Amino acid sequence: MSLKPKKIDFDKTWSDLKETVTEVITLRCVHRDVWYSRFEVIYSICVAHPEPLADKLYTETKLFLEQHVRNLLKTQVLSGDSKSSNNDNNPYALLHRYYKTWTEYSKGVEYLNDLYLYLNQQHIKKQKLSEVEVVYGCINYDAYEQLEIGELGLDIWRKNMIESLGTALVDQLLEGIRNDRLNNTQQSVTTDIIKEIIQSFVCVEEYKKKGSLQLYQNIFETPFLKDSGEFYKLEANMLLQECSVSSYMEEVIKKMDEENKRAQKYLHISSIPKLRKECEQRMISDHLEYLYSECNEMVSLEKRKDLRNLYTILKPNPDALKKLVQTFLEHIKSDGIQMLSTLKGELVHVQFVEGMLKVHEKYEELISDTFKSDPVFLSALDKACSGVINSKACEKQPGRSAELVAKYCDSLLKKSKTTESEIESKLMKSITIFKYIEDKDVYQKFYSRMLAKRLIHDQSQSMDAEEMMINKLKQACGYEFTNKLHRMFTDISVSTDLNVKFNHFLKQRDKDTGINLSIKILQAGAWPLGPMQATVSFAVPKEFEKPIRLFESFYHVNFSGRKLTWLHHLCHGELKIAFVNRNYIVTMQTYQMAILLLFENTDSLQYKEIQDSLQLNQDMFQKHIGSLVESKLLIIDTEVLQDSSRVNLNKDYVNKRTKFKITAALQKDSPQEVENTVNSVDEDRKMYLQATIVRIMKSRKVLRHNALIQEILAQSKVSFAPNIGMIKKCIESLIDKQYIERTPNSGDEYSYVA
Repeated sequence: MSLKPKKIDFDKTWSDLKETVTEVITLRCVHRDVWYSRFEVIYSICVAHPEPLADKLYTETKLFLEQHVRNLLKTQVLSGDSKSSNNDNNPYALLHRYYKTWTEYSKGVEYLNDLYLYLNQQHIKKQKLSEVEVVYGCINYDAYEQLEIGELGLDIWRKNMIESLGTALVDQLLEGIRNDRLNNTQQSVTTDIIKEIIQSFVCVEEYKKKGSLQLYQNIFETPFLKDSGEFYKLEANMLLQECSVSSYMEEVIKKMDEENKRAQKYLHISSIPKLRKECEQRMISDHLEYLYSECNEMVSLEKRKDLRNLYTILKPNPDALKKLVQTFLEHIKSDGIQMLSTLKGELVHVQFVEGMLKVHEKYEELISDTFKSDPVFLSALDKACSGVINSKACEKQPGRSAELVAKYCDSLLKKSKTTESEIESKLMKSITIFKYIEDKDVYQKFYSRMLAKRLIHDQSQSMDAEEMMINKLKQACGYEFTNKLHRMFTDISVSTDLNVKFNHFLKQRDKDTGINLSIKILQAGAWPLGPMQATVSFAVPKEFEKPIRLFESFYHVNFSGRKLTWLHHLCHGELKIAFVNRNYIVTMQTYQMAILLLFENTDSLQYKEIQDSLQLNQDMFQKHIGSLVESKLLIIDTEVLQDSSRVNLNKDYVNKRTKFKITAALQKDSPQEVENTVNSVDEDRKMYLQATIVRIMKSRKVLRHNALIQEILAQSKVSFAPNIGMIKKCIESLIDKQYIERTPNSGDEYSYVA
């Protein structure tokens, strides 16, 4: 083969080439030698001397293909050929003829495109427009650009075949799809034929860089979607007359699945969401009231199958799903409030937490099984649980959830027969309820008071469990929330080391305290011990004076400048009682121990005499001596305790246990202590809000009222949800204290006073 350009007789050359082109486009046999020689012919035409004839070749090929497609339309598609097995009595004859003709032609064009390889690559592609020019330049293909031969063949098919057939072809397609939906096998056309014909609408414009689906959408998709809508509108109306809500949903899901599988077989992927939307509109959105008619019953009776089906058909429409979500939320709330109404007895805290956990776990499992753990329903569960947990018996009274959860944790962490693994598991679950509590600062107050009692009185079941719980609270609310709790732990460990050093100090000086002494040094700022009880007057028994003096001497040598305040009301010890035939070891508080020590050398004392010796106030003294009388270690000669009562040692005391405690009743929280704790929370909140306001204003300098409120709410939500009234009072207080001021030109704007 010579690559040198030469003079070409185009008419003669094209005549020979045209025969081969005809054979290729009609899929007739072309001899191998002829096939390869035609590549040389096309090359020679494109580089002909003195002038290349590529454009003329392109024009003649285009005219040939146009004539060929028009002949196919006339002889094979509209009237059919004699060899076709189909006849005009077949309602889908046009589809069969078009399918057969298109299959042959599209394959022939593919081969023809290979034959014209040189023309495509060296002549046409060099003139092609870039994608940027097409997309952003609003340039028309027909006016400015030559197509590759394969693309040209498809474009000619579009203009001369598809557009000429018009709606006749699409009407038969829609009829075939309709019969397929009805499972009408006697009057149907195969899925392969439908798929290939629809695909031809896409293929003929696939080469376009812009608007490649325009023909497909205009000629087929639009009428198809309209026809599908009408079909499913009739289907829905028919089902509504025959079915209950439950069976209607099942039928809808079944038909939607069938339609989706059908669409996957023969539609372009872009049409599938549109078809689904059309079907959903006709079968679901148009009949929402009917579907909602049994929604309340499904939720209240927890009909999982029906709920699953209702969720499935409503999920694509978030607005339609809202009513189901709201109904579900209200049902959880109702169930939770019903559980709250059953709480009674001393173990209310256990019933509350474990009851709420049952509610939460029940509906979490239901959401997983029925609603596929949809975040929308999980959010509804959170809102419902939060509403129940933070509900109040009276608007003006604080909720009890924070106190009850703190008590529940306290009951787990106290010494008991519960295994450590079980304690850890229950504590982990309690965090689930804790996270829903809005007043987390109230929980923190109660928890810190109860932790203090456990640490001071050595009541903790496991220090590892205590530390794990604090770490969980830290993860949920941050370091600031658990700062004081960590410091309390530190004090206990430091106190242990301090006692070792104190014992070493006594040995070095050959001193003896006379009793086994264990001291806990507590930081005043970290421990919630209350300022009032620390100042209770008390005449320390002589048995305690020496060890107290020795420890103070030791402490001030090691830590100068620190002041020790003895909190006798928090102290306890073991006292050995040996005044009867049997010995007892009794654990009691300091004041109780001091009362019994007065009976060391006597068996009877007057009530007033005991009080004067100890110098305790009336309430404190009556509380502790009353506990000894109740335990029957002491007996009185009157029905009630009074100044004239004679208190006697009960020498006939009998107890099955030789080792017991009489401190439990005294360590219980009184209603007044609970009230004081709640009141102290309000004071802490005011201080917290004022500090937050100052911090925000110092950073922002100038801020409008509403913006300041929003920032305060955002920063406070970790600990509690402050009411707007309290925030306004705090703002006014800071204005009075001259931390902030109102700006002169605006009544709702504040500025920071540096």
